[in-house]
Amino acid sequence: MSEPAKKVLIADDEADVRAFVQVALDGEGYTILEAANGEAAVAVTKAERPDLVILDVQMPGKSGFDVFDDLRRDDATKSIPVIMLTGIKERTGIGFTAKEMGQYYESEPEAFLDKPVDADTLRDTVARLLAQ
Repeated sequence: MSEPAKKVLIADDEADVRAFVQVALDGEGYTILEAANGEAAVAVTKAERPDLVILDVQMPGKSGFDVFDDLRRDDATKSIPVIMLTGIKERTGIGFTAKEMGQYYESEPEAFLDKPVDADTLRDTVARLLAQ
């Protein structure tokens, strides 16, 4: 009997980014879930319990930082690995790291990738985190 496909949530307000990530992960056997804003990301995570969340920082309404904080504070979702995938550095020149987030939120995301991200780097990061 084979294992069910791992579920990956892509939370980004830009449809083209969600499409890029989906194409990058196509063929890897994952079930892809999508959310176009922070509120939806929290709702989908709580309802679907994905095995991994790929989370944009800058979204309307609830930011990715707020979503990350919400997920880490909830016992039901706090152990779900999170990849922060953001264009903040490209837009503002200010970069963040997982370690810096951990100092502020008392928990670090499992990875922090800057947009534009290389498809191979994204695939490798997802595979590494899902193998743990």
